[in-house]
Amino acid sequence: MEPNSSSLADKSTARPDEQAAPPANWLDHYFGVTRRGSSLRIEILAGIATFLASMYIIVVNPAILSDAGIPFSAALSATVLISFMSSLAMGLYARNPILVAPGMGMNALFTYTLVQGAGLSWEVALGCVFWSGVLFAILAMFNVRKAIIEAIPPSLRYAITCGIGLFITFIGFKNAGFIIGSDATLVTLGNMDASMVTFFIGMMATAIMVILRFNGALILGIALTTLLATPMGRLWGGDVVVEWSGLAAWPDFSAVMQVDIWGALTVAYLPFIFVMLFTNFFDALSCFMALSESADLKDKDGNPRNLKRSMTVDAFASMIAAPLGTSAAQTFIESGAGVAQGGRTGLVAVTIALLFLPFLFLSPLLSLVPGIATAPALVLVGLFMLAPISKIEWTKFDQAFPAFLAIILMPLTYSITLGIAFGFLSFVLIKLFTGNIQEIKPAMWVSAALSVVMLVTTH
Repeated sequence: MEPNSSSLADKSTARPDEQAAPPANWLDHYFGVTRRGSSLRIEILAGIATFLASMYIIVVNPAILSDAGIPFSAALSATVLISFMSSLAMGLYARNPILVAPGMGMNALFTYTLVQGAGLSWEVALGCVFWSGVLFAILAMFNVRKAIIEAIPPSLRYAITCGIGLFITFIGFKNAGFIIGSDATLVTLGNMDASMVTFFIGMMATAIMVILRFNGALILGIALTTLLATPMGRLWGGDVVVEWSGLAAWPDFSAVMQVDIWGALTVAYLPFIFVMLFTNFFDALSCFMALSESADLKDKDGNPRNLKRSMTVDAFASMIAAPLGTSAAQTFIESGAGVAQGGRTGLVAVTIALLFLPFLFLSPLLSLVPGIATAPALVLVGLFMLAPISKIEWTKFDQAFPAFLAIILMPLTYSITLGIAFGFLSFVLIKLFTGNIQEIKPAMWVSAALSVVMLVTTH
């Protein structure tokens, strides 16, 4: 498939005693590129493919975190730094072709549930992120994933992902003014103005590019919608939403070390920490399993390759994210774009990490992007997250009802934690009063108890 790179790798491994290894051969040897049936060229191209599929997070994450009060430029610097550091660790330590960056579900939970919903300051919310990362690291180090996986029913795990997807989609529509508040019906369609038309055209163009499998469809959609929004307030009605403030600047580290670690250690905040832990843990595990199946990234026992190391990287990425000034980092399912290109080793993740780094200096340019330009990406990400809905056994009502509550209550209550809480509570109550108490694992009893604590202390 790649004759030049493959022949070079074959020569380098044929006679190890003669290797005065140039850098390419050292990379091949360290990452096992040839041994995995790949080549240096394929690995680098796979890294570029994953980066293009996921670079929207550089703009979208700061846009969401700025709603929590974190300055856009500071959130952008934190986003780039944690993406660089954690992806580099995933490549060099876990040696898997997986991107780690601030997750969409986690940033929504951080901003709209903890800060806007529960009234935490963003510094205390970062403290909750830190402690969830500490607990994640403990779970990863002691390898207790099997017991936790077996405790939470698959229907609820799938439902939580789907519910977060609907919630993110709702945020996208709200940010674009496509959905607005209404005294009569709670929500309704927004005004048919320049902003709505611009958003709708951008959303449809982004969807078409996704359907046609354009590389980097989401970031292209953001760029196109920004261009469409530029004349607003200038050539036709509406406010000016796109304003030039420069091309490059030194990184903004004003949010670094602003985390309130001890302020987060309050009994009322424990459920939030648990929900963050739960969401991040299962997102990571689900991502690793899906990618290992699709690309045969398995060990001799049939488990995802280097799973313990990968989970450890994900856990420490969450811990480091908080002091840097962003919500928790997690594995990205968009890593599948690079895997589909043939990427099989940690060199893919290293390539991704290096591609993130230049954007550390481009916050003025990226601040051009208005809310209506990131909104189409939020809508599409929500769609992607709805994929597991087909795995829920809807004909089994004792499984379907808790899953349904979790899914529908997240957007309707504007809270991820409330959706999870009522999903857990309803599952435990249904099993308890239908004579199936033996199906409730200890971790589910703990989850239900934490849900009650959260409901009592925060509502």
